[in-house]
Amino acid sequence: MTHTLLSAGRRTLLATLLMTLGGLAQAQAVFRVTTIPEEAATEQTRKFAPIAAYLEKRLGMKVEFTPVSDYPAAVEALVNKKVDLVWFGGFTHVQAQIRSGGKIVPLAQREEDAKFQSVFIAKVNSGIKTLADMKGKQVSFGSQSSTSGHLMPRSNLLDAGINPEKDFRRIAYSGAHDATIASVVSGKVDAAALDITVWRKFVAENKVDTKDVNVFFTTPPFYNYNWSMHADSPADLREKVKKALLDLDPATPEGKEILQLNRATRYIPTTPENYKGLEAAGRSAGLI
Repeated sequence: MTHTLLSAGRRTLLATLLMTLGGLAQAQAVFRVTTIPEEAATEQTRKFAPIAAYLEKRLGMKVEFTPVSDYPAAVEALVNKKVDLVWFGGFTHVQAQIRSGGKIVPLAQREEDAKFQSVFIAKVNSGIKTLADMKGKQVSFGSQSSTSGHLMPRSNLLDAGINPEKDFRRIAYSGAHDATIASVVSGKVDAAALDITVWRKFVAENKVDTKDVNVFFTTPPFYNYNWSMHADSPADLREKVKKALLDLDPATPEGKEILQLNRATRYIPTTPENYKGLEAAGRSAGLI
């Protein structure tokens, strides 16, 4: 009898312990998201907080969005599995693939990312009308690891026979696209290159006067941003995240808000092969 009661007591204790441990494990199950800091941290948080809330509902687990200090930090965070999901530029995706030995899985890109472009801007009265006019001038790129703010603009300059280190009076790296625009508006530099969608957003929001500063060159299209996860993450979790992104519908209030904040019409599937051209451009430009 005593043995039976003791066994029942032990079973109850064990069940309670397992429930407690299970609860702790569930409480600790946090899905971590970050992005390359293409704009100020406050803007990044504003843009990505709604998608974090959406993923939390779709995944059934706590989702935390944490901004990082610079582009390389976003690469290292995913390579070292400090985060689960990253919004990469095409070039940071390539850098992460190289650093991880090919273990980064691109899940989805915006429809716009299949034919992305960079723009070169200058003050309208600067006399800069072509890439060649930039010779002898002060020029800003974005982050050194930016696809649209550095790699592809540099690649187009090299194709035009212009070597930034030799032909420009000074090269600056602003670190983010909004800072790039500010550097031209303020006169810190004569010309600069950046992401076309950030430029269009600033124009649409009347944050820049195109009578004062405007585009003088637009690059040919290239593949750019994507959402990526590490290959060591559970395959079923990657599929859930991918499906959640592809399911975002501009016809719903939630989908419309998220897509507009992400400057997207919708998300579409992507593959590692889409970024091979950027890797080749990076090697040609001496950035890899």
